[in-house]
Amino acid sequence: MAKNIDPKLKKIGAYLKLEDDAIFSIPEYQRAYSWGIKHCDKLWQDIEAFIESGGNDPYFFGTIIINCQDNDSKLSLIDGQQRTTTFLLLLKAVLIRLISAVSESQGDEDSAGLHSALKANRDRIMSILYKAEDEDIPEMLKDSEKIKDLEILRNESNNEIYKTELANILNSTDFISAEKTAVKIPYRQKDNKYTNYFRNFKFFYDKLKELSNSRLNLFAKNILGKCEIIEIRSWQVEQAITMFNSLNSDGMPLLDADIISAQLYSEASKQNKAEEFNNNWIRLLQIVNKLETQRIADIDAIFMQYMYTNRAREKEYLTDKGSIDVTTPGLRRYYIEIRKKIITAPLFLCDELIKLAEIWIKIKDYTIVKLLLKFNDNAKLYLAGYLSRYAVDEITEEVVTRVAECLLKLFAVLELVDTGYSSSKFKTFLFGVDLKLVDERVDISEIESDFYQHILQNWEAESIKKEILEYEKNILVYLNEYLVAKRSGIEFLFTEKYDIEHIMPVSGRNLSQIQADANIETREEFDSLVNKLGNKIMLEADINRSIGNEWFRTKIQTSVKDKCGYQHSQYPIAKMLVENYKDAPKPYWQKDDINVTTTKIAQRITGYIFE
Repeated sequence: MAKNIDPKLKKIGAYLKLEDDAIFSIPEYQRAYSWGIKHCDKLWQDIEAFIESGGNDPYFFGTIIINCQDNDSKLSLIDGQQRTTTFLLLLKAVLIRLISAVSESQGDEDSAGLHSALKANRDRIMSILYKAEDEDIPEMLKDSEKIKDLEILRNESNNEIYKTELANILNSTDFISAEKTAVKIPYRQKDNKYTNYFRNFKFFYDKLKELSNSRLNLFAKNILGKCEIIEIRSWQVEQAITMFNSLNSDGMPLLDADIISAQLYSEASKQNKAEEFNNNWIRLLQIVNKLETQRIADIDAIFMQYMYTNRAREKEYLTDKGSIDVTTPGLRRYYIEIRKKIITAPLFLCDELIKLAEIWIKIKDYTIVKLLLKFNDNAKLYLAGYLSRYAVDEITEEVVTRVAECLLKLFAVLELVDTGYSSSKFKTFLFGVDLKLVDERVDISEIESDFYQHILQNWEAESIKKEILEYEKNILVYLNEYLVAKRSGIEFLFTEKYDIEHIMPVSGRNLSQIQADANIETREEFDSLVNKLGNKIMLEADINRSIGNEWFRTKIQTSVKDKCGYQHSQYPIAKMLVENYKDAPKPYWQKDDINVTTTKIAQRITGYIFE
């Protein structure tokens, strides 16, 4: 007969004290250990405030959900791994301080009672972390080898890179030995070079060093005996995950992907495909991690893109009357409640998500993609939907460019008009056209026509041109560079680092002379011109910062190689400026140049949007 759910109110000390054959386990689908200093600081402040209050009532740290396996010897943390891991790090830091405090107070008759209390707390923590009996503790204190390789928590998460870091800290003899074995992350400085595990452990250790021995004893007594959690044990993983879905007691928002992946893992287990799913899920996360480092997509974004694509394929945007419904469910609700059938095919869904992630790996460095994503992140949803038609190896830059430029024109309009993305002219239209984007039977020329007609019917070229003439932000600078390169046959690439360069400087020591050379009479006139599109170009970042306040003639006549000018820049307009002014004995950049160039840019971008 299956056991029922078993909820128990437990003190932290009792919760962490396991039977000899029991161990905490973090399941394969769980997130990595992600608590940082701010979470530990909040925990520390809460405990300190509780101690200061002198209250007799226990302090509550939320609910922890455990799935029991292997005759209750494997306690899988469905909800509570962040808190449990942090409690263990805190107890280890407390133990190190207690060991020192016991030694300091030994033989002091005036503090015999304190010495005894410190020793009792020390022994209790050792019984928790090392499952030590009273008679074992003296030997363990003398011989550190006695505590090595003892395990209280096993991390089996596919998302955790530093799986042995907690054990290394818990099995260390003191802070110095823990620091020596701590993982050092390359290219990071100071404490940032450490993992969350060691940083949090160090935070607690440093805080505890500030406490007197009597205060340390009070702290240990309270954390072990007056702080509580509700431990809910379940003997059915589906049941435990259902509770996990409805509870969020650890103070951190649960990622939708965490919950959905837990459901997928549960379903794969029921189908005896857990190992295959795990392998695929690891592969997906490895790809997504690469995307995340470049701020292209995280795992929730990939789930979101698939939801949009699937809803378009299933025509879920269409109401019974044939109108477009832009109401969008949350990820969790969509996958777990509205379209439960998706969860019943975990391997298929994982393959679909992998394909989406691989598409982004392939296209992320295309110039048109980088440019489009400058305008609006929502463009990813529709670009992903269209490219889902293709196998990854069928996708070329030409294929991407045709649909990306449709989106680019519409989002360029959005940048210029006093209307938000959620309006019917944008979101409703895009939801409608998404039905065609995902349908491989619809030719791209029909989609291009839909975008063209939509823009033509809703905006006038002259009003858009007027907005461009008055535009003072930076995003259209990128579009202008792209169009100049495209129409001149010049290669245009986004490098990792670039800046927006003001040809006529915004500030500087020579500003009054620059204004005079530019035929600008007043500061008000200068302010009205300096941020116009005609005065902005793209330039290599380190060059821009070196020459930002130089006169125009200096910029034209010197090289980026010397970090002094525009010559040899890879950016299209900087190249053209050098070409146009290189033979001028005293080249000036005047207000007429800015006004004329701004007008040309307005005509160029307007023509592009409405062509």
